[in-house]
Amino acid sequence: MRLCFLVEEHYRHDGMPNEVIRQLTAWGHQVDVVRPGGSLVRMTDLVRAGTHDAWVLKTVSGGPGLTLLEAAAAVGVTTVNDARSIRGVRDKALAAALGSARGLPLPRTYAVARPELLAEIPDAEYPLVVKPADGSSGRGVHLVPSPDRLAALLPELAAEGVLIAQPYVPNAGTDIKVYCVGGELHATERCSPLHPDAAVRERRVPLPAEVADIAARVGEVYGLDLYGVDVLLGPDGPVVVDVNDFPSFRQVPQAAARVAGAVLDLARAGGRTPAPLCPPVRPYALPLGIPAQMGARAGDGA
Repeated sequence: MRLCFLVEEHYRHDGMPNEVIRQLTAWGHQVDVVRPGGSLVRMTDLVRAGTHDAWVLKTVSGGPGLTLLEAAAAVGVTTVNDARSIRGVRDKALAAALGSARGLPLPRTYAVARPELLAEIPDAEYPLVVKPADGSSGRGVHLVPSPDRLAALLPELAAEGVLIAQPYVPNAGTDIKVYCVGGELHATERCSPLHPDAAVRERRVPLPAEVADIAARVGEVYGLDLYGVDVLLGPDGPVVVDVNDFPSFRQVPQAAARVAGAVLDLARAGGRTPAPLCPPVRPYALPLGIPAQMGARAGDGA
């Protein structure tokens, strides 16, 4: 197969997706890499139907890669994930509206185009978590304890564009990060970006059934196949605080091979099908070897 990976400069030397690209190449597939943030792109020549079996996006939110992926999808190229689904989670205001309307446990969410409008949020909602609607990797996330502290933060927020604000969910200072790849769920525990001093190293953890159910529903609600979900265990139960398309898959066993296999499956299927790839998902419990169908792809040429 012939694949095109859109890789932002931020991830140029990152293990994910470079290890996936190396794995696909080792299996005999051709992978073209486009760096939309670091090169002149001839849009009229790059996006043509039939040149690739699928395009894969690994870029930061707000970068130019998603525009290229949407252009490819518009001419009928398979994209991983679905380009419309990626747009639906990269805009955190849109993601909050969609997820809440479809029954996901999300914090109450406010959105503003200008930071001074945050002052209209009732005092009873504090402390607030404020972050850019197009943020990623914990960038620009602020825990605001009081309206007075918000006023002091306004100059810093002015450059962020659209912002969202949510009441803080009390928690133990850690997130559960759930990854979905190849129909399996893998859970890790890590420090919350709001509690960077918590003495917790990222590690694999058992996946509670209630969290597994929520993570599987995230894939259905947003139409994603490869994704990550950040979940807080609050006083009223699990709460979804972020959804990422094509995350790092840290701590996932044989992550490169699993992600590469999932990309190939989606490319062969023409992307997400009416019966989603991930649900029903299987919580991952014990280390496994590379699935047999992955190893068999070594002789599967373009």
